[in-house]
Amino acid sequence: MMVEPTTDEGATPASSTDDSSPPVDTRVLAGHPLQSIADVRETYRDQAATIDRMSWLNRLLTGRYRRRLFGDANGRVLDVACGVGTNARYLPEDREYVGVDISPEMLARAAQRLDDRPRETTLHEMDAQDLAFPDDSFETVISSLSTCTFPDPIEALSEMGRVCAPDGQILLLEHGRSSVGPIARFQDWRADAHFEKHRCRLNQNPLDTVARSPLAVVETSSAFLGIITAIEARPK
Repeated sequence: MMVEPTTDEGATPASSTDDSSPPVDTRVLAGHPLQSIADVRETYRDQAATIDRMSWLNRLLTGRYRRRLFGDANGRVLDVACGVGTNARYLPEDREYVGVDISPEMLARAAQRLDDRPRETTLHEMDAQDLAFPDDSFETVISSLSTCTFPDPIEALSEMGRVCAPDGQILLLEHGRSSVGPIARFQDWRADAHFEKHRCRLNQNPLDTVARSPLAVVETSSAFLGIITAIEARPK
């Protein structure tokens, strides 16, 4: 397995630094203030050890949904915001796996977890909003529980579409505001504190986010009281 450094170390996306760029629609961001790549990197630097230690709980709660969505992934696979590499275990063993994440601490833990896997694996430190891959590089692009954290989720989804082959697939497993009223209201109540601590938009609507992106939705499903949403999309 090979771990590659980012090609744009220290860069931040245009949406957070270029005043001439159009502002991100704050409705996509569930009413929370904009954040930068540096904010996200700092958060996951501090929380990488905890996330790694609690990954068993993540697998318990979401493993069945990851397996259902990612289990038939085709060709060369890119995992955007791969974290500690949780998604890799749910892919077919003969698929080449390329993981990218903004956090070197998360990637270091992913490297340890994936070191004994038989598949070809490469990890890169990289901004999801500025992927350093040519157009049409992957047959499948996957990401899980990530649009809630991207400073500009529309740009990140656009980049996923750009690097995905025209006849490829983009598979997203996201969390968001529950379809059950009392749970949704609890999420709304906790949203600001959760964002402050985890840089995560707890009460986002992932389908609204994808609908505003340059991706074509093929199929969706929800589970876990409407909190989990699985999305199959493709480049337009």
